[in-house]
Amino acid sequence: MIGLDLSEISVDGCITKAPCGGERAGRSPVDRGKQGLKRSIATEAHGVPLGLVAAGANRYDSPLLGPTLEAAIGQVGPLPQDVNVNLDRGYDNNKSRTLLQELGFTGEIARKGVPAPIQAGKRWIVERTHSWVSGYGKLRRCTERNGAVVEFYLHLAAALVTLRMLIRRATTRYRWGGRPTTGRLK
Repeated sequence: MIGLDLSEISVDGCITKAPCGGERAGRSPVDRGKQGLKRSIATEAHGVPLGLVAAGANRYDSPLLGPTLEAAIGQVGPLPQDVNVNLDRGYDNNKSRTLLQELGFTGEIARKGVPAPIQAGKRWIVERTHSWVSGYGKLRRCTERNGAVVEFYLHLAAALVTLRMLIRRATTRYRWGGRPTTGRLK
């Protein structure tokens, strides 16, 4: 697709609160067993969300890799031949490597036991996208119980993040020399 850099894809999961429980909620391992929601997002090289998956907070990252990449392929269509997938140490296992090989992707997976800032690489892009999606209050503290409604809010937030990124990139790329830089025109 025009404008997407699909040579680098980053995937990561994020846990948020879900105090009312529901179909997609589970016991959070980082919040004293309270109900939580985990979302897994695949982004392209500039942070545009390609695929989203919601699950209970008690799920590990690596089992969500397959559904997240399938959601990205379903949204974008066939990906190029030379795709590099950037993953954190939660995906450092043989199952994730086998899945990437089956899909024909190369993987840059952080190793367990090595400090994270040294091997952060290109994964910060998906972390930034998670923070943008969490900027919408309905997803920061999800009170919906119906799984379809949770999926709707996730996709709505992804659409708003994509629109925001398109506007931001277009203002710097397509700005002409004599255009005023402020909103006030004299």
